[in-house]
Amino acid sequence: MQTRQLGHTDIQLTPIGLGCWQFSDGKALTGAYWPKLGQELTNDIVKATLDGGVNWFDTAEAYGWGASEAGLAKALQQEGATTVRIATKWFPPLRFASSITKTIHKRLQFLDGYPIDLHQIHAPYGSFSSRKRQLDAMAELVQQGHIRAIGVSNYNAAQLKQAYKHLEKKGIPLASNQIQYNLLQRQADHNGTIQMAKELGISIIAYSPLAQGLLTGKFHADPSLIKQRVGPRKRMSAFSAKGLQKSAPVVEVLQRIAAAKGVEPSQVALRWLLQVHGDTILAIPGATKVRHAQNNAQTQDFQLTEEEMSALHQITQA
Repeated sequence: MQTRQLGHTDIQLTPIGLGCWQFSDGKALTGAYWPKLGQELTNDIVKATLDGGVNWFDTAEAYGWGASEAGLAKALQQEGATTVRIATKWFPPLRFASSITKTIHKRLQFLDGYPIDLHQIHAPYGSFSSRKRQLDAMAELVQQGHIRAIGVSNYNAAQLKQAYKHLEKKGIPLASNQIQYNLLQRQADHNGTIQMAKELGISIIAYSPLAQGLLTGKFHADPSLIKQRVGPRKRMSAFSAKGLQKSAPVVEVLQRIAAAKGVEPSQVALRWLLQVHGDTILAIPGATKVRHAQNNAQTQDFQLTEEEMSALHQITQA
């Protein structure tokens, strides 16, 4: 099993993890983005992920307010999985930092015996407490043995450096920054976020690595599929006729490379992520079908050539 070190921690993760937002069971606002999968399908997706050699799962408090964590735990128990790694997140909006320590028992309760390897602050905004106070609360959880490592999400370069320096004073490394990053959304390459992570030894966890499914090419091939999507994503500008036209050249390059290698365009897009910045990046594609999970895992089994990486770089340069 290939693994990458999570920041400066002793946690080893496979390059691909499974994003578990889709296990929200239709609950709360976040659950409205996905159809209800049901526990049986959730079990099958998790099984395919484990069978594919993936060793970690990324969930969150806000994904159905515990529904995703609970559904994931049940699926892992079904498989008798004992050596997996779990990442979850605390949701800041309209809350004080004290809720991090007050709600940790809920996270552990929903995960039903599975420990939290990485606990992340879901966003750098919306809390009634400062980011430093939130980090202090997370550090307290580390010191009490409730979690192993601390991560953040959606932090820019300056916020990332500040968080790292604050935890460094406590002797605790900031392990990761989870950001939206893919071939169509490469802002982090240009605003210093990824460069800062490299300088500090912080892992980047790429969410939406397939740009909400755009990089699969299926919506370009059949735009009528967009109307069938559950939730507000079908109204995003990227899925409009103009948006599809804009991303079409990238999809065409993905399809050309995929055909030559005998893989799927989505797998090429994920493989690019795993190579573009070496071991710095981990990716967490989701899966609503078993074949999605299988394809995700197989991304770890091949390489892109320098010429293929260059072609993707040139077509996506902002």
